[in-house]
Parts: sequence; C-alpha cells; structure tokens
Amino acid sequence: MEQIRVGIAGAGGRMGRTLVAAVHQAQGLVVSAATEHAGSGLVGVDVGEVAGIGPVGAPIRPDLDEVLADFDVLIDFTTPDATMHHVRLCRDAGCRMVVGTTGLGPAQRETLSEAAIDTALVYAPNMSVGVNLCFKLLDLAARVMGDEVDIEIIEAHHRHKVDAPSGTALRMGEIIAAALDRDLDAVAVYGRQGQTGPRERQTIGFETIRAGDVVGEHSVWFAADGERIEIAHKASSRMTFARGAARAARWIADRERGQFDMQDVLGLRD
Repeated sequence: MEQIRVGIAGAGGRMGRTLVAAVHQAQGLVVSAATEHAGSGLVGVDVGEVAGIGPVGAPIRPDLDEVLADFDVLIDFTTPDATMHHVRLCRDAGCRMVVGTTGLGPAQRETLSEAAIDTALVYAPNMSVGVNLCFKLLDLAARVMGDEVDIEIIEAHHRHKVDAPSGTALRMGEIIAAALDRDLDAVAVYGRQGQTGPRERQTIGFETIRAGDVVGEHSVWFAADGERIEIAHKASSRMTFARGAARAARWIADRERGQFDMQDVLGLRD
C-alpha cells in the first residue's frame, strides 16, 4: 500500500512534536515535511530528531511554500494567523488539510469553508475520539433533559493556553444550543461575578480554569432539582489528540473536496 505523505506545521512545538510521533507510529502514514517559524533555531534540523524518533529525512523549513510538493495532507495545530496562511497555500496547491487550531474567529472559519470548495479538509476543535463521543452524548442529553435543567460547561487547561473558553467547550455549547433550538450567542454566560441575581434557565454557563500543566479537561453539568448528570472527558496526554489527527489525515487523503469534522471521520454523523 502506498503511504500517505503528511506534513506537520509548527513541528517544533509541544503539540507539533507529538503530532510527528503519532504520524510516525500510524500505519500507512509517513512524515514527509515540517515547518516552524523563520526565527526558530530548529529550522534545518530533521524533524524526526526534534521529535525524538530518529531521522525521517524531513528537515524543518521556515515556510510551507517551500515544501508544498512534499506532502499529501498537512496537519496544522498552530495559530489562527499561521493557519490562514497555510490554508491559502494548500487551497492553491490542492493539498488536503487537518486543522486543529483553536481560537479561529467567524471570518477565519469562513475562509476554511471557502477553501473546501477546491480541496478537502477536516476542521475540529478537538481531535480526541473520546471527546467526539462526548459530543454525541451531549446532543442526546440535551434533547432528553430539555429545558428542565441548568447547563454549565467547565473546562481546564495548562497555563500556556491563550484562548478561552477552549474551542472544545465552545463546540459543546454549540451542540447543546442547537439541540435545544437556542442561539448560543444570546444565552451564553462567560463567568460570573458580583450580584448576578438568580440564574436564568435558558442560559448556558462557561467556566474556565488555567493552571499548571493540565492537558485538557471538560465537564458538562445538566443540573435539575434532585439530580445532576455530568458528561466529562479528561485528557492526560497530547498523544490523544495527535492520534485522532493522524486518523483524520488517513481519512481525508481519499477525499477530493469538502469540509468535514471528526464526527465524519469516526462515522458518528447521523
């Protein structure tokens, strides 16, 4: 079987190195290209050496346009601005993408949708198989519990995470709001302080924790009088997300165009 060539953007970072290792371990995939920002001291170094897996024959380059011919699928867990640059290049070159970058705004998400007219990409705020199963359970719980419960989303991440709430927490809120026919922008409450008054049933609350080296924890409460259902996911290793991204890279390689998410990759779409 011919191996799928995978490029890793931001390969020198913590997540980037984990992605390199996950792709290297995955059947049918090979790490063939890697990038880091131009000022990085890792430029020119074999990305396998950086990831601790030994040389793979792919030196880190400072810009994606230097290696567009060297990969079939790009995995991008970088920053919103960098991802937008990569999307434009991949769209023009017809390269597939797996995008796990968080903190994308509405206009940036629209750029992804427009790119999917010409190429194929998977975009998901969380590539974990477990988290995506939780997404299905949240939809079910919201439909069953309906308007009889208070809904709160609590998330925790390491001190270095720059966006809040997490993309995963926001996606959880979107799924719940859609199931209950609510507009998340209108009902979301981000933290509470002072004399807030009684809680309104229609609101969906978000609480954010940033501390230590927490990889990622999410918990959703459906709280009624007398009982509470909690749907929770805790990640103890970035490899959880990296393996999901590798799985998505293998899946998207056969698609010509269109935008997909992990529900599609895992066959969970209704």
